[in-house]
Amino acid sequence: MHKLLVRDEFRRAQLAIAALFCVLGFQYATWAARLPALKSRLDLSEAELGLLLMACGVGAAASFPLVAALSRRWGSRRLALLSALFLGVLLLALAAAPNYPVALAVMCADGLGVGCLNVAMNAQGAALESRHGRTAMSQLHATFSAGSLGAALLASGMSALSPSMALHFGVATVLILLLTLYAQPTLLPDEQPDAKADAQTDSQTDSQTDEQSTEESSADGPQADERRRTWSIPSRVTLWMGGAMVFGTVAEGAMNDWSALYMKEVAEASARLAPLGIAVVSVMMVLARLFADGWRTKWGDGRVVRVGSVLSAAGLAFALLAGGVVPALIGFAAMGLGIAAVTPCVYVAAARQGPDALALVAAMGTTGLLAGPPVIGFIAAGTSLVWGMAAVAVSACLVSVCAARIRWTGAAEVEAEVKV
Repeated sequence: MHKLLVRDEFRRAQLAIAALFCVLGFQYATWAARLPALKSRLDLSEAELGLLLMACGVGAAASFPLVAALSRRWGSRRLALLSALFLGVLLLALAAAPNYPVALAVMCADGLGVGCLNVAMNAQGAALESRHGRTAMSQLHATFSAGSLGAALLASGMSALSPSMALHFGVATVLILLLTLYAQPTLLPDEQPDAKADAQTDSQTDSQTDEQSTEESSADGPQADERRRTWSIPSRVTLWMGGAMVFGTVAEGAMNDWSALYMKEVAEASARLAPLGIAVVSVMMVLARLFADGWRTKWGDGRVVRVGSVLSAAGLAFALLAGGVVPALIGFAAMGLGIAAVTPCVYVAAARQGPDALALVAAMGTTGLLAGPPVIGFIAAGTSLVWGMAAVAVSACLVSVCAARIRWTGAAEVEAEVKV
């Protein structure tokens, strides 16, 4: 009976956290699907549209100090709920933006909201795994992709029904509100990490020192508390995690943006077959994330990341060397299969280092996701698209190099901690 209750508690919390992942994917894809309409309404040039997208990236990358502070102050549960509601309101603000400067401000704020929700929901996912000794993060990340797919379908339906962006974004905001309300009751409670850390530190001090040293430690207590509540220099392992996240998201983002163009211009695919590049990558990533939690339980996070990143690099290298449509599709499938579990595993590892590490790694991941495609474009412009895609393969290989420097915690170790 107890096992059934624990399993039910795990499932309800997992569905609530999955709703948050769905919100983030849904919100992002909602405004991205209406970029042509926004460009037309505000009469933007290509450069102005690019700057609008960059504003979102800048806001997300700059969110690290704010997210770290809010995570310590509010906890992941409250931060997740508030940032999800904030992102829903920003859709309405973007639909009502009267001019370009206001739209820039809204997109910058959207980046901040994305950074907050990204950290909070991944902290919830990591806490779920730690509390129950079960892997779940990869499936949670799969619901992000499901949210993006749902937003694309809604955008298509709403565009056919009415050209009004305000109507479309209004419906989307209501759906975000409903998902947030669904998640609210069963999200994991705030753990108040500062108080918990303080209690652990005091307990260790009492057990290892005599009465005199305890009094001295008590005298220094406020200063120690203040140090624990302020941001500190990232550890070496946190930087390696950030590197793995950057290179992984560079590869992921570049495949999303450049695979169709590669299919058309290099592999010489027809207009009908060219979109299959991104379709193959996306489908394989979703499938891999649905099954990756089982792989993590069986082989451990470190091996999944190392082997997966090498598989991605080798598959894309094969596609570039062999040329043609079929090798490209095989290589793209290998890339999606191998890279899918990188970000879920790194998020779990970073969350175990604390809210500051998680916030920094998430900010670095967002930077890689947004900066990667333009960098690949610059390489392609200076050489060729083949060399640009070769840089993507190198980036995937570098994930494995960074992963080798990270001390991973496997599912068995997590389960042991839970039993203790």
